[in-house]
Amino acid sequence: MARRDRRRRWRWALGGLVALAVAVVALPNAWVWTAAAGHVTDHGDAADDATAPVAIVLGASVYSSGEPSPWLRYRLDVAAELYESGRVDAILVSGDNGQTSYNEPIAMYEYLVSAGIPSEAIAVDYAGFDTYATCVRAQEVFGISEAILVSQDFHEPRAVAVCRAVGVEASGVGDTRARANRSTWAYSWLRERGAAVKAAWDVFTSRTPLLGDRETSVDEAVAWTRANREA
Repeated sequence: MARRDRRRRWRWALGGLVALAVAVVALPNAWVWTAAAGHVTDHGDAADDATAPVAIVLGASVYSSGEPSPWLRYRLDVAAELYESGRVDAILVSGDNGQTSYNEPIAMYEYLVSAGIPSEAIAVDYAGFDTYATCVRAQEVFGISEAILVSQDFHEPRAVAVCRAVGVEASGVGDTRARANRSTWAYSWLRERGAAVKAAWDVFTSRTPLLGDRETSVDEAVAWTRANREA
C-alpha cells in the first residue's frame, strides 16, 4: 500500500512537472502569435503592402570572408525591394559587432550598397546582439516609432511581438525563400519556440540592453530619401 502511494505521488509530481514545462513554452508562444496577428505577411503575398519610414533588417550569420550568409542575403534583398518600391525611406541594419573580427552590420551595409541602395539611405546599428536589443535600441537610440521588420518568416512573429511590446509600431515582411531548405527551416521554426520564452521574459523583466546616446542617422536617412525622391 505504501509503495502504491509513493508511486501515485511520483506520477502526480511528474505530471505536474510536464504540465509546467508545457505551460512555460506554450504561453510565451501564444503571446507571440497573438501580438503579431495581423501584422506579419510573407514577402510577395497579396497582403504584403505595409509601408513605414524605415525597414529594420535583423542580423544573421556572416562568413569569415565578410559575406552575408544566404538567409541574411535574402533578408537584405527584401529590404532593398522595400526601399526601391518606395514602401520605406530608410533601412536600418542591426546586428552583432561584439568582436573586432566579426561585423554583421558592416557586411549588411556593404551588401545593400553593392545592390544599388544609396549609402545615405542606410543607418547602422552595431549593437543589435539579439532581437530584443534591436527593438529596444530602435526606439531608445534611433528614435524609431514605426518600422517594417525584415527577417525570415518563422522569425517575424517574435520580432514583431517584441518590437510592439517595447513601443515600436512594427509590421513584419518575412522572407520565404529559406523554406527551400526544409530541414533547416523546420529546425529553425522549432528553435523559435524556445526563443519565444526568452523574448517573453525579456519583455516581462524590461531587460536593459546596451544602449548609448541618441543617434540621428535614421532621421537623416529618411530625410535624404524624401528630399531626393521629391527632387
